[in-house]
Amino acid sequence: MKIIDKSDVLETTRLFSNVSFDGNHLVHKPGSVIGSTALIAGTTVGAGILALPAVTLPSGVLPSTALLIGVWLYTVISGLLIAEVALNGMRCSGRASNGLLVMVETTLGKMGARFTGGAYLFLHYALLIAYVSQGGGILISAVERIWDLPPLPTWMGSTGFAAIFGGILYLGRDKFIERLNSFFVAVVIASFLGLLLLGSTHVHPTALLSQDWSALPPALSVMLVALFFHNIVPLVATQLEGDASKVRQSIVVGSAIPLVMFLLWNAVILGSVTPAMLENISGGSNVFDPLQVLRAGDAGQWLGILVTVFSEFAIVTSFIGFFYGLQDLFRDMNLFVGNPTPRLPLVSLIVFPPMGFSALNPDIFFTALDYAGTFSISILGGVIPAVMAWRQRDKYKELNQQLVPGGKFILVIMIAIALTAIILSKIKG
Repeated sequence: MKIIDKSDVLETTRLFSNVSFDGNHLVHKPGSVIGSTALIAGTTVGAGILALPAVTLPSGVLPSTALLIGVWLYTVISGLLIAEVALNGMRCSGRASNGLLVMVETTLGKMGARFTGGAYLFLHYALLIAYVSQGGGILISAVERIWDLPPLPTWMGSTGFAAIFGGILYLGRDKFIERLNSFFVAVVIASFLGLLLLGSTHVHPTALLSQDWSALPPALSVMLVALFFHNIVPLVATQLEGDASKVRQSIVVGSAIPLVMFLLWNAVILGSVTPAMLENISGGSNVFDPLQVLRAGDAGQWLGILVTVFSEFAIVTSFIGFFYGLQDLFRDMNLFVGNPTPRLPLVSLIVFPPMGFSALNPDIFFTALDYAGTFSISILGGVIPAVMAWRQRDKYKELNQQLVPGGKFILVIMIAIALTAIILSKIKG
């Protein structure tokens, strides 16, 4: 028997190996850093990007750029805290895979898991409401322009969007949905690149210099939504076999790619807004959305088409992702009796509430994103990771590996920032 000394243990990076049978042979299938990085980047880039220009326009490019970078740093730290809890949980439990709710229950108990589950449920419904509302509005507007129709009732857009894509998700098999979603993602990437190239020709340098730092707080909640990826961190930790350095690299790089996209997008869209467009801002409660102006063709027909295509397909891909996320959550909650779970009641419970809320309030997009970012993501991406890490570090001091330096001081700062975001939203409201 070979004796393994302490130095050999310290050199080990993997906590386990992903192996599976291929015929009569065991095959090692380690996850790749590139694949995990792409997974985080793809999860982060969603419909939250569409709300950014509307909430950053009052403050300007430079202040919103600074806040975006700050929010990204915050989300990276909180993502690393979740990874830390996941990796240390693997060491202590000997299990290769632990979902987020399992991690919460292990560290914070059943009440903590129920509270987190409630926050996840609220997050999924709030974002689905936002996506159905905005996706339906863009859809009905495109139909009116293509067929030269008079203005249609707004509820028809949200109902049509939910019926079309909810129906596809109900009738389509998993392989078909996967291929369809891959096609939609390709459309999003192509239209985004086209937007940057064409939109850069419409940028007005003077528009880039506008600054109002006092107008930043309302943008915080939407930025939290746009940069949220924390629900897949446990999966990444499992794919990379508990290798802390690879997990850290995937989180940092995978979230930095969307950050660069958001910064470029924010600058191009805000730079394309002219003073004449700003005159359309009303003093009421409605949010002035520069994308809506650009989709109408005020900055050129082709730019309007690209904004419309990018906006709609970004919403569709996000809708599909959160549809499956809520479906898995309901299955974990065992709401329905039977194996397999009855499909129609499950899909109806996911699709009908967002469709109803969107039909009743077509302008709920920004409100839904605001509540999702302020409450759910501030808790799920700020308070919960810090509290879990705190409890775990106290409980398993010898087996604990910290991915975030700074001790409890950093954890207190993370919790304080999350609570501050909630308080600012209440003051703003």
